[in-house]
Amino acid sequence: MEHICYAVAILALLQAPLVSVASSSPPSSSNHPQQASFAVNTPAKKPTTPGGAGGGQQASTSFAVGNGQQSSSFVVAGGPGSFGEFIAENVESYAVNKQIYAAKVKNGTGVSAVDAELSAAEAGAVRWVVSPDGKGKFRTINEAVKAVPEKNKKRVILDIRPGTYKEKVLVPYTKHFVTFLGDPKHPPVIMWNDTAATHGKDGAPVGTVGSATVAVESDYFLASGIVFRNHAPMAAPGQKGGQAVALRVFGTKAAFYNCTIDGGQDTLYDHKGLHYFKGCLIQGSVDFIFGFGRSLYEDCAIVSVTKQVAVLTAQQRTKSIAGAIESGFSFLRCRVSGAGQIYLGRAWGDSSRVVYSYTDMGKEVVPVGWDGWNIQAPERSGVYYGEYRCSGPGALAHKRIGWSLILNDVQAKPFTGTHFVYGDSWILPPPKLA
Repeated sequence: MEHICYAVAILALLQAPLVSVASSSPPSSSNHPQQASFAVNTPAKKPTTPGGAGGGQQASTSFAVGNGQQSSSFVVAGGPGSFGEFIAENVESYAVNKQIYAAKVKNGTGVSAVDAELSAAEAGAVRWVVSPDGKGKFRTINEAVKAVPEKNKKRVILDIRPGTYKEKVLVPYTKHFVTFLGDPKHPPVIMWNDTAATHGKDGAPVGTVGSATVAVESDYFLASGIVFRNHAPMAAPGQKGGQAVALRVFGTKAAFYNCTIDGGQDTLYDHKGLHYFKGCLIQGSVDFIFGFGRSLYEDCAIVSVTKQVAVLTAQQRTKSIAGAIESGFSFLRCRVSGAGQIYLGRAWGDSSRVVYSYTDMGKEVVPVGWDGWNIQAPERSGVYYGEYRCSGPGALAHKRIGWSLILNDVQAKPFTGTHFVYGDSWILPPPKLA
């Protein structure tokens, strides 16, 4: 990834009390400072409440729900910038959204009346067949996308028939309400093999953004039963320009059902916006789900394909991208497995947020679970890494690094449903096959 490089605090690490870890350290990509070895601060006690290893002052926090009435107070640990503050914000957001959703009236499409634009688009839906054998309206996906009107306001369902589509596809920001529909039993495959080092038409490297096989920049995109693949050779550890994105999602209110997103380093660029992934298979090696999005992954299989060290997520919250400060990745009832040694995530910046709930974790997940990357004191940063009622041989809560969290029911609630992505107003089931 073309991540922002952070200085490695070698001196601070050398001065801190260290414990050895049997597993290898997460690999550094070409744009990241190389770490000589992996060492962590020894936690005095595994925290099970907010505030990290350092604890903090107890604070009573209350908030108003949608009807204007004040809820009961609850207690969180820590002050401004602490884990407790983030939990308080999450619980408040959940309570407000729940009240709003309860007050909505459903219309005939099942979409909340609050999203009239989406309701109108679904009411005027059209369907076009894409088939490589010439038996459809279009032979290629790019031809079909090109035919979608600028500033489109109707749902355009591209019924993509089985086959391999060797195309590099862009759904531009001017073409909303596009659906890629395939048969999950015989899914169409969209594949390309660019990497960040591939040279574009201007002779310069395309970079991580430009390496994507499929890039979605429009809003209200939906895909069902599609394989998104970047089949570039697997990058060697530390290889410069080895990032090879299969799918980049930059638009908001995008949903993916029963899709396969397949690649190596940086497979899924969850770039920006509200996203929902249901029943998908996501495969990769290093940081293979990354970005600034606010996304829910439900009933997905997350699989490492490297025999070395894999890092599943690199999420970042930042004020430099609109809405990204409220972003995060939530994994609900997923399965984590594959080859090598797996880290659940590493902190891209000092405000990364990832939560796994009811997730089955294979034995490949390393005991410490998480990596702070180049952050000197994750326990005093805005990093928010949590687990809730996970299972499997890799769900070793008692061995997790001291600044990660084992959430209780109240703390986990904001992450354990489509309310995390405000989904009541825009998440629709996929259309039926013709």
